[in-house]
Amino acid sequence: MRARGITGALAVALTLALTPAVPAAAGQGGGHGGHGNGHGPSAVLRRTTLGPVVGVDERRDRGTYSWLGIPYAEPPVGEARWKPPVTHARWRTPLQADAYGQGCIQPGRFFSPSPNGPHYDLDVRDGLRQPVGEEDCLTLNIHRPSTARQNLPVVVFIHGGSNVVGYSADPMYDGRTLAAEAEAVVVTVNYRLGLFGWLDLPRGDSGDPVADSGNFGTLDQIEALRFVRANARAFGGDPNNVTVMGESAGAVNVWALMVSPLARGLYHKAIPLSGGLSTTAPEDARTYAEDLASAAARDAGLDGVEAGVPLLERMSDDDLVRLALRHGLDGTPAVIADGTVIPGDPYAALGDGSNRDVPVLAGNTLEEGKLFGSLVGAHPQSDRDRFTMQYEFDPDRPGPWGVEDFIAEQYLPVDGPGGWNETAAVLTDLVFMGIAEDSMDTLQESGNRRLFYYQFAWANQPAPFDEVYGAVHALDLPFVFGNFERNVFSYAFGRANRPGRLELSDLMIGAVRQFVRTGSPQTGRLPVRWEQWPNSVVFDADDHRARITTGSFS
Repeated sequence: MRARGITGALAVALTLALTPAVPAAAGQGGGHGGHGNGHGPSAVLRRTTLGPVVGVDERRDRGTYSWLGIPYAEPPVGEARWKPPVTHARWRTPLQADAYGQGCIQPGRFFSPSPNGPHYDLDVRDGLRQPVGEEDCLTLNIHRPSTARQNLPVVVFIHGGSNVVGYSADPMYDGRTLAAEAEAVVVTVNYRLGLFGWLDLPRGDSGDPVADSGNFGTLDQIEALRFVRANARAFGGDPNNVTVMGESAGAVNVWALMVSPLARGLYHKAIPLSGGLSTTAPEDARTYAEDLASAAARDAGLDGVEAGVPLLERMSDDDLVRLALRHGLDGTPAVIADGTVIPGDPYAALGDGSNRDVPVLAGNTLEEGKLFGSLVGAHPQSDRDRFTMQYEFDPDRPGPWGVEDFIAEQYLPVDGPGGWNETAAVLTDLVFMGIAEDSMDTLQESGNRRLFYYQFAWANQPAPFDEVYGAVHALDLPFVFGNFERNVFSYAFGRANRPGRLELSDLMIGAVRQFVRTGSPQTGRLPVRWEQWPNSVVFDADDHRARITTGSFS
């Protein structure tokens, strides 16, 4: 959903309030605007390089200002599909940036938006394995403390979801608490996903290696970073102190940005969580694209890749998602080592010394693999039923369910030989730990001496979820963002464990606050010394207090 324009006398008044230069304080804090007092420009009126935007003033309730759904690139639709992003055309009338933009079109999964909009509710289950989101989706959101402070660190967050699903409006990524407590400008970004974001379509080379790369989702992220560099000061941020942060596929994307020559100078620190440098070979990307084109041709009673390509180009976004789902092609290979946007030998690029001075704070949860039971047939019910059970679970009034209601019989008991714990540990190692180790080791070998790592061990959920999921993949995100309201992990957060998890969240946000300022996550509140990789800090808590220890990568 594009930000809406303000019309009439209010638009004229706001336009006149803007000076030719970006205002130094623009009503930040103090007694100016935002509540209709008529004594100055709105506290949330900002002038960007694309045009003026009016955001949301929550200084009284949240201590923040927010600007939601700002379009940073032209809609990638029609002739613009499968092409690099184009910087959005300038607008003159102030845009009302008070609502999140639509999530990018995707096949619905647990971490997808609701079919009725970019938000999380029980209706998410109705979008499972259905097209959700829209192709017109290239927007970003900005949050900052409602103070007059300038030159704040900037954190740009790239959401996860296998580079196939996800959306910046997921309540886990609400940046208001992080912005207020870390005293930073927090930006969350939508980017093209799945076959819209990464597709090496066999339609002939254009002569432009960037356009022919197939890395449209990566290019969207780079375009968003360019917007941030050009506009950070308008929101009180420091364009010379930008931390790019991501989780899961978002972390894969952070590592990809670190090796992309097109992203040089757009970031200064990195926080990749639960991911490492992982790319797709060009031949594999082309094979996928040819399979998709061939599937389109077969469905139309035709034959061959050449017959299918024009069909793909003419399909609606929903029909493309349905085609991929119908033929088992919804797991799009992403981040293509094309040789231009992403180097052909990405690990050589990571180790070439160009990131020697970039501080990195990486992390993993201890039981990443427990989110992926469907890969090994560990779930005894449908995704729809599982989503419903978890959504309706009240952590303060645990129901009659046991582990056997969520984990298939062949993986019980969970702590037995071949049980769920052992199986999930194998998934954790295979999917996550290898690329994390290789990425950090490669940077260390390049001469980088500011590499920090954490392990997230909190598994203090009500039964049976303490055993079903434990310290599962992505569970650290509510702690990093300070968001414990309704989200996909709400089953875990009850009154009993509130004191301990809130203290743990405060310590984790404090580490991020320190890192984005100094390049080190060490704070005086941490009871341990945070040594360099491969040493780690282990974050955990019981019901009443945080438990911080040291460890090492293993």
